[in-house]
Amino acid sequence: MRPIHPSQRVAVLADSQNLYHAAHSLYSRNVDYTELLGAAVDDRNLVRAIAYVIRADSPSEEEFFDALRDIGFETKIKDIKTFADGSQKANWDLGMCLDAVTLAGKIDTFVLCSGDGDFARLCTHLRHEGVRTEVFGFGPSMAEELVEAADSVNDLSADEERYLL
Repeated sequence: MRPIHPSQRVAVLADSQNLYHAAHSLYSRNVDYTELLGAAVDDRNLVRAIAYVIRADSPSEEEFFDALRDIGFETKIKDIKTFADGSQKANWDLGMCLDAVTLAGKIDTFVLCSGDGDFARLCTHLRHEGVRTEVFGFGPSMAEELVEAADSVNDLSADEERYLL
């Protein structure tokens, strides 16, 4: 495990859907992305901050996307798909993994903002490549396999007044 130091190059990838659902199901509140990004970077050198979002045609989502950009996140937007049976799907997992692997040679630390256990294998892979992996998520909804795969875990629930609006 690499020590944390100010010259580390950091990439922050935020799974906005996962954070939204966790914050709403646990607290009925929204995530404070300004605080989240500040804590994730922690006075280190930010290489990229990407928020992965889903466009579902809700009234205030464009304002949310603009706010993320104003905070310092690059937004990657995927439209929700509606199938003939009425079911809907939108998922950024593969795109996030590809971006993380692509960035691995340019960073020292990968910060994943999600509690999704599907990213455990990504964290394990990045650690084997020499990249420190940090996870920020809401403890009660974080997958155990993700917690075990990361170098460090930051439970946003431990300071909900800081990380929630």
